[in-house]
Amino acid sequence: MSMDLSGVTRHEPTSVEGASRRAAVLAPVLDRDGEPHLLFTKRADHLGEHAGQMSFPGGGEEPSDENDLQATALREAHEEIGLAPADVDVVGRLDDIETVTNYSVRPFVGRVPDVEFTPDEREVAEIVVLSVADLTNLDNYESERRDHPYYGDIRLHFFHVDGYTVWGATGRMLVQLLELATEWEMPPEVDRVVDPDADYPV
Repeated sequence: MSMDLSGVTRHEPTSVEGASRRAAVLAPVLDRDGEPHLLFTKRADHLGEHAGQMSFPGGGEEPSDENDLQATALREAHEEIGLAPADVDVVGRLDDIETVTNYSVRPFVGRVPDVEFTPDEREVAEIVVLSVADLTNLDNYESERRDHPYYGDIRLHFFHVDGYTVWGATGRMLVQLLELATEWEMPPEVDRVVDPDADYPV
């Protein structure tokens, strides 16, 4: 599966205004053996919010970022996995996402080198690199619709690859990234409709 990031560059992203807290993440794209891959972090189990979940490197805005959310994403990626900001070629960004924790999250997309990164063990349990070919394989994708207490009627996405599951806000970002940069399209129908308190398939 090829990946053309020009679709991300051309995209005019929507912004979320008025959230009480702002955050940013970086979706790192790298070439491995001539094939596009995406880098994720598995959050440390002791973290209070979203412990153990798959995410893109990122975190909350700090005063040192000087109101620049791209700087936030690059700083957090450096802190979490040791990715030098100078090694990131930011090509564009995706739509802002508002989370249940009242964050607005701004996702940036950037090309990065395929090198050995070092996780900050205080926040990152594991650095995971997954191939775009596997992420776009519909055999590895499922979705469900439920009445969410915060979002209302919502479609949740689950990408199951190599024993890992990407879902939640990161799953929403991944859907948009794949639709902008590959031939993958989100299936029009969900796999199931579940009760609001149903267990998640992770």
